[in-house]
Amino acid sequence: MTTPSLLVPFYEHPAERPDAWAALVGAAPSLYGVVLNPASGAGQAPDPAFADAAGRLRAAGVRVLGYVDTAYGRRPHAEVVGELLRHRDWYAADGAFLDQVATAPGALAHYRRIAVAARAAGAATLVFNHGAHPDPGYEAQADLLVTFEGPWDTYRTLDLPVAAHYCHLVYAAPAGF
Repeated sequence: MTTPSLLVPFYEHPAERPDAWAALVGAAPSLYGVVLNPASGAGQAPDPAFADAAGRLRAAGVRVLGYVDTAYGRRPHAEVVGELLRHRDWYAADGAFLDQVATAPGALAHYRRIAVAARAAGAATLVFNHGAHPDPGYEAQADLLVTFEGPWDTYRTLDLPVAAHYCHLVYAAPAGF
């Protein structure tokens, strides 16, 4: 049996939930990574509490991924890349969690440019959160594709495609799951 490898989008402020952040550090062996989201993205200025939390996670061997909303391809390339760079510079993020990523092939060129820029900026890990199964062309652009995002009650009724590079973000899972 393999140990689960969890991707945790944890958007609580470290000063408000220090116990939860400590628990994440303690769970390091089970974690694929933690999504860092100080202010619906990197914010306009560094947050020392998030910088400290990111450092503790990295010291425990956890990937830190900076949250960036792409607005389904409507957010300009320069804004997305600027956000990626702030996460790198302020929080030493190991990579990026791109949210609200389009699924259609028409936006693929936009996301390909973002992926190239992210890798050039040092992103070792790149996650695209489509929330649904995307066009196959996206598979070459990111390390993980989030192909489901939603509640446990919905998730357990679906027959979703499974692949090593697919990830499912499931809310409200039962205790002990």
